[in-house]
Amino acid sequence: MTAAVRKLSPDTVRRLAISRQRLAEIPAAVDRAAMLDVVRDLGCLQLDPTSAVARSHLLVLWSRLGGYSQADLEHLLWTDRALFEYWAHAASIVLAEDFGLHRHMMVNYLKGESGWSKRVRDWVTTNHALKSNILDTIRERGPVSSAVFEDKVESDWYSSGWTSKQNVSQMLMHLWTTGVITVAQRKGGHRLWDLMEKVFPEHMQAPLMDEHEVVGRSTVKALRALGAATPTQIKQHFTRGEYPGLPQVLREMEQRGQIQRVKVVENGREWPGEWFVHSEDMALVEQLEAGEWDGRTTLLSPFDNLICDRKRTEQLFGFNFRIEIYVPKNKRQYGYFVLPILHGDRLSGRIDPLMDRKQARLMVNAVYAEPDAPLDRKTGVAIGAALTSLAAFLGAEKIEVQGSIPKGWDAALRRL
Repeated sequence: MTAAVRKLSPDTVRRLAISRQRLAEIPAAVDRAAMLDVVRDLGCLQLDPTSAVARSHLLVLWSRLGGYSQADLEHLLWTDRALFEYWAHAASIVLAEDFGLHRHMMVNYLKGESGWSKRVRDWVTTNHALKSNILDTIRERGPVSSAVFEDKVESDWYSSGWTSKQNVSQMLMHLWTTGVITVAQRKGGHRLWDLMEKVFPEHMQAPLMDEHEVVGRSTVKALRALGAATPTQIKQHFTRGEYPGLPQVLREMEQRGQIQRVKVVENGREWPGEWFVHSEDMALVEQLEAGEWDGRTTLLSPFDNLICDRKRTEQLFGFNFRIEIYVPKNKRQYGYFVLPILHGDRLSGRIDPLMDRKQARLMVNAVYAEPDAPLDRKTGVAIGAALTSLAAFLGAEKIEVQGSIPKGWDAALRRL
């Protein structure tokens, strides 16, 4: 007899996601091992150059670890080589122990017959002199920044975006994505390039995994990072879009008992789609359903892993979030680099901050509350504590709160 499919409430699904995202509690020890554990559970830390508050990957770690040493992160990247930069759901910091999963993309990138693949292949072939010059320079002088390369282009790269005629950068991105070169170091935020075979020789010499194994392992990482998820949500996570044959992989995992099918039921109505939970997380589900949940209050990067899938974020939290960095100032609803407020198991609001490094101050331009947010002093104090922790992490000597603040939070936040 087929076992009944377990029913989960939206509260359980939210709390499972927050717990698996390492946002329910801060670990006792905040060291390199703790950092690696966080990245293992998340799969990746998205990179973004915006530094209105701090770089996104630094904020993602702070949300989970509180105050930590950025020197430890640098050590993991450039000395231990336990982490490296590559593509996941976007340009990211990923685990060297997952190199085999990412190498699959390196080897198979642009092998398709899409118009885009053909166009890039043709452009790279046409510009063989540029490619050769870059590789020769790296072999002789690496690691080096992009500034040292000559633009020996035969045919300019054209696009409708900012990459148009950025020939050196475009070739570097091609060589990086195909695993020929890697970011070996950063200086002042600028990438220094070297040969992948020089930086990660053991990983480059390891046998290639077949596609089925890669998809299986990536599915496990994505599902465990999400807690409970549909196939569509799995595809949007970790190695976004790189899940060929996912339905078959999920069937096999379910038959082995590696994952379990669940239903998400809200007010008697079942949420659409097939939902799965990894079997190793069912004990956590039991704890959550037994009421073992505290949660905490923190702020999230706009690129945080918990909210990187906007449709899932809206479904789980009822929170409509859009990044307004590229929106003209007079058309922004909330602000340039807005940080969502995670309070317990809800996204209760958002903060529009700016770090003034010259004056060593964290400026808060405005605070917004969601319609269902608890507008009480206790919540305001919890948000204030999160802001104080962020300011300390950033090295801010003071916090200046200005602009509009929801009534109920005002008294606690104005005193920071």
